[in-house]
This record gives sequence, C-alpha cells and structure tokens, in this order.
Amino acid sequence: MERPLVNEYATFYGYYISLVPEGDIIELMRSEHQKTQAILQQISPSMGNFRYAEGKWTIKELLQHMIDSERIMNYRALRFARKDKTELPGFEQDDYVSVLEETERFPLSTFVEDWEILRENTVRLFSRFNDEESKRTGRANASIFSVRALAYINVGHELHHRNILEERYLKLV
Repeated sequence: MERPLVNEYATFYGYYISLVPEGDIIELMRSEHQKTQAILQQISPSMGNFRYAEGKWTIKELLQHMIDSERIMNYRALRFARKDKTELPGFEQDDYVSVLEETERFPLSTFVEDWEILRENTVRLFSRFNDEESKRTGRANASIFSVRALAYINVGHELHHRNILEERYLKLV
C-alpha cells in the first residue's frame, strides 16, 4: 500500500501522515504499535487517571480517544473499500471524551488490552485490501479520503499521541 497523495485526505491529517516513516504500512502498524504498547506496559496502574495539566485528558482518556478514532477510521476505510458512496459525518473528539464513564470504572490495563485487540483487527482489515481497494475514496466530514490514507492516519495518529504521552505525561512522573 503506497503512501497516499495529498489529494487523498483532508489537509488537517497531513501532519499525522508526515509522522509515518517510510516502509510497508502494515508492518509499521505492527512495529509502531509494539513500541507504544511497550511504553504503556511501563505505566503504573495508578497513573491511569493522571493528567499532565488541568483540563487535559487522563492517560485512560487519551487511550480511549486513540481507540475511538481508530475505530472510526477503520469504519470509513471499510465503507470506502466496498465502494459505499454515502457521505459520512465527522466526529468531535472532545465530545466523545466528555461523555466517557468507563475511564472511572475500568483499570488502565483494560484500555491497554482494548488498544492491543483493536490494532490487531486494524492490521487484519487493512492487510486484506488489494491495491485497487486501497486507492478507493469516499467522503467523510466534507473531505475526500482514500482507504490507504486512513491506514496512514491511523499510524500517524498513534505516533502523535505516543509523542505526547512520552513528552507531556511520562516526563512529569
């Protein structure tokens, strides 16, 4: 699956895609995820509700945001790969996080495990798309996205939040 062209995604997502190193995107989904999981395994369960500043997400909220976003990108990719031309709505990340109740009910390990299971499913989904399917496009949030752009967005989004986790959360601990 080749790196997407700039006309295959909304400008906002260019930053995430720029974070993705060269290489096979399926292998990068695996290898970058392993790096993230290794960091998450080092975080004490008691740190799950830690915020690096007032008004910022907790570590559990950050993980749930990553999970929600990847689920949405995967759903979009499936619809576009299957030639579904229905325009899909956007989503407001802060609204999703603001209604989270499970961050209080479940331990950090639940979020880490959910993230692991989801990424394995993401790998399985994208590894089944052939070259033609990976280039198919659809509309979401009033923008065009290709299937392959959504794969790169998933990895870039993870890299973005892993950097935040390391630089803003873990350096304070």
